[in-house]
Amino acid sequence: MLHTHFVQSIEKILKPEQAVIDGLVSNLESKTYRKGDFLLKADETCRYFYFIEKGLVKLFFDNGDKDFIMTFFAENAFFAELSGFLTGNPSKYMIVALEPTEVFRVHRDVVEGLCKKYHTAETLFSKLYSKAPVNMMGRISEMLEDDGKKRYHNFLKQRPDLIQRISLGDLADYIGITQVSLSRIRAQKL
Repeated sequence: MLHTHFVQSIEKILKPEQAVIDGLVSNLESKTYRKGDFLLKADETCRYFYFIEKGLVKLFFDNGDKDFIMTFFAENAFFAELSGFLTGNPSKYMIVALEPTEVFRVHRDVVEGLCKKYHTAETLFSKLYSKAPVNMMGRISEMLEDDGKKRYHNFLKQRPDLIQRISLGDLADYIGITQVSLSRIRAQKL
């Protein structure tokens, strides 16, 4: 089945009735992005909820001087730029593919329709949506409380699968330090 990982990943979170699975699967669009392709640009509205089958993307914004990377999403991750997805408002954030990426996406209207019709769909998406603020609060605390060295070591512990897949520039932007500082930290022994 083409959507096996998608369905398995949903069922790890919640096992909704078959009608919910069928409703999602029958409305999934498969999209392929090349490295550097945007899934979402600033001032666009996020109209899709995504699942990464293969690849890697970053969610970020640009203040004119530098990129602020909020997070990375890799295989088997569900994601959206939630503020735009939930409100229908244009986003200041962008989502870009960091390597060739294959996603399944479902339109916001489909998600809303399923949530109105099925309680388990509403519960599923509530669980998916609730992960973002929890992760973001941890990220904000880390940025405010930890120095660059500790943030780098936290990243190595939490996301060792990404260290060979992202550029040093993106890693430095994520941690909130310069590439020079990152090189110094990497050169130090623990």
